[in-house]
Formats: sequence, C-alpha cells, structure tokens
Amino acid sequence: MKKFMLTAAAGIALALIATPVQARPSRFITIQMPSVTQAGAAVVVSGRAPAGAKVVRIERRIGKSWVLAKRAWVKSGSYRATVRPKAGLGTFRARINTTYSRATTLRVIKPPTPSDACGARPAKGDGTYWSCTFVDEFSSSALDRTKWVPQTQFSTGVPSARACYADDPSVVSQSGGALQLTVRRVETPVSCTFGGMSGPTNYLAGGVMTYRLFSQQFGRFEARIKNTATTSAGLHEAFWLWPDDRVASDAVWPYAGEIDISETYSRYPNLSIPFLHYAADVYGPLPGINTAWNCTAYRGVWNTYTLEWTASKLVIKVNGRTCLTNTSGDPAFAKPYIMALTQGLGATGNEFTGSAPLPATMSVDYVKVWK
Repeated sequence: MKKFMLTAAAGIALALIATPVQARPSRFITIQMPSVTQAGAAVVVSGRAPAGAKVVRIERRIGKSWVLAKRAWVKSGSYRATVRPKAGLGTFRARINTTYSRATTLRVIKPPTPSDACGARPAKGDGTYWSCTFVDEFSSSALDRTKWVPQTQFSTGVPSARACYADDPSVVSQSGGALQLTVRRVETPVSCTFGGMSGPTNYLAGGVMTYRLFSQQFGRFEARIKNTATTSAGLHEAFWLWPDDRVASDAVWPYAGEIDISETYSRYPNLSIPFLHYAADVYGPLPGINTAWNCTAYRGVWNTYTLEWTASKLVIKVNGRTCLTNTSGDPAFAKPYIMALTQGLGATGNEFTGSAPLPATMSVDYVKVWK
C-alpha cells in the first residue's frame, strides 16, 4: 500500500494535533505523522505519490467541505506544495483522483511581525518583508537637513496667483510630530522665477526634497499626509518622485520620468490623483495607465499614500487600496529617484481666486522607504 506524507513548515509556529485513529475505509491510504519545520510564513505539504500519478490535489477543510488549496506536480514519485493558511486550525489532506489521505490538522500560530527602523515591516507578495532604507517621523522641533533640502528654486500657481518656494520657518517647520508645509500671503512682496513666471508676488510656499541626499531605484515609498479641509479651488499638494540628477541621462521631461504618487487639488476635495509622466504623456491622461480618477482621499483627514515599484510594475495605493497599476516597463522608471513634498497654489482649472483659506498647511506624519 502506498503512503502519503504531509509536512507543515512555517515562519509561524505550528503545533500538531493528530486526527483520532479510526477504522480505515478502503479508499483511504496511510499517512505518516507530519514533520514540523520553519520556512517563512508557509505550510509545506509533501509526500510520495503512487506510481503513475502526475498531479496531487492539496485540499483544506473549510467548514464541512474540502476545498482545493494547491495543485502539486509529481516529480520522481514525490510532490511538494506550499500553502499560506491564516492563523488557527488548518486541516489538510492529499488527493489523487478519488483516492485521498487521512486528514492532518495543524494549529498555525502567526509570529510577531518583524520590525526595523521603519517599524513593522510590510510583507511582499512572496511572503518576504520589505527592509527599511529611509525614515523620518518628524518628531524633533526642526527639519533634519541631513535628509531634506527646502525647495527654493521653484514657484507654484499661475501668473495671476503664484507663490515662491522659500527656506523660511513660516512655510517649512516641524511641530506636533509632523512636518508642516504651508502656503501663505505676505505683506511685503517677494520675487522668484520659474517656468516663465517672474516678478514680485505676495505668496510664499513650503516644499522639501531629498535632493542629493537620498535616492532609490525601486522599492516601497510611503507617506501619511493631511491637507487643509476646503472645497474651494486654489490649493495643490503633492508627494512625488523625480529622477536623481547625479545619474546622467539624455532624456528630457516627460520622457525622463516623474512619479506623482499623490496630487491633491482642493477643486476635487475627495480625490488623490496619481500621475506617471513618461512617453505616454503624448496621449494625455490615460486612466488606469498613467493616472487614476478613483483614488478616494478626503481633505482635512490623514491619508496614507504608497508606491510599490519594481522593474516591471508600479502600483499606487491610497489607504491600502490599489488605484493605479502600470506595467509599461518604460525606461523612464529604470533609475533612482529623489522624493519631494510640496504645498502650493493651484494651476489651470484649480487657480487660487481668494476663496480657499490661507494660510493652508500640508502636514506630513511620516515618510518611509523600503527596499
């Protein structure tokens, strides 16, 4: 009589509960007691298959029913499959056609989530964990200038209502455990030039970036942000990435690339709008490809914005919900990028007309990056 072997292994602790011995109907074949080892967050089912078997069904008991957990191909008379049950009791059996093994029940105890400098390490799709490469929780009273550079060579808005970015404590500061980036009106006009907009203005804005301090190619980028609650047009906030200029490139924008993980516009008070700038820009906004218009993010409350970026895919999430996946594999996304956080005035379609409240502040609870 052939035998099946069911083993369980996990980066989770597994305690064996043996199935009571019963009379064995002829359709049963003997199963050996599982060996228990640790291998990530998985249960590994393996054994020997009868001669001629090609595929083994690994089934799990759900309620009173047996459901397919995994199919395992038989190689050299053996099979092996990895399944990832939730914590609790898990009952498994192996089946070939109408012949199946006795059930074995395991108690799966989920281990503590590993942590590092970023805190609890998020899990990847393959069960391994992201590793922290950058973190700032803005817990001190002053900006950490080993990580951030205030933006000063940039302006925001439209010629009739624009703001100059400045390294000024009234628009870049830290308090309450958060980075505070503000746009405000000033009595004495200031002057800056960017993108054809020059001359004096009565508005200052705050922004910071990791320019020549930190950049990374691929990984997980995340920030928790709260903006000013209003339904009036005129405010624009962004959490975005820009190519590191220390890496030589002949490409010009937008072909050089830009990753806007989140842009919020007070004209659209319930949305975060991501935008990936690359060769697809020639076709304009393409929802589901380079942008999305269904990422719910209410103004005036905390929202978490996440990018998971690999060589083949960019996935943008808002509060854990995926709202944009790009699989273009465009060369624009095959190089390291810096991070930027900006609070500004709105542009075309979202111009500041005086109705939006000023000062307006974008508060950033944390920024974390993993690889």
